[in-house]
Amino acid sequence: MPKLIVVTREGEERALDGQTGHSVMEIIRDAGIDELLALCGGCCSCATCHVHVDPDFAAKLPAMSPDEDDLLDSTSDRNATSRLSCQLPFSDALDCLKVTIAAED
Repeated sequence: MPKLIVVTREGEERALDGQTGHSVMEIIRDAGIDELLALCGGCCSCATCHVHVDPDFAAKLPAMSPDEDDLLDSTSDRNATSRLSCQLPFSDALDCLKVTIAAED
């Protein structure tokens, strides 16, 4: 089973079993990491599932939609690797993807 590596805001690194077909947000939420709020449930209508993606995986991710880009513009911790985890479908090709949960706004 492919792994998703999550770094919490406190710097704790956790390896999660990632299920193909789920979003990165769903995997993190289902693992009980509560600091990733995901208030909209994955509808791309908030930015509470904001993560920073390991740059080595950027080319493997789908392009950012204009809606995702707009929502990330509203966050204070946006950087070049910022993504909304609800918009990142997980697959075997993303084995060992590492994401860091962004600071809370």
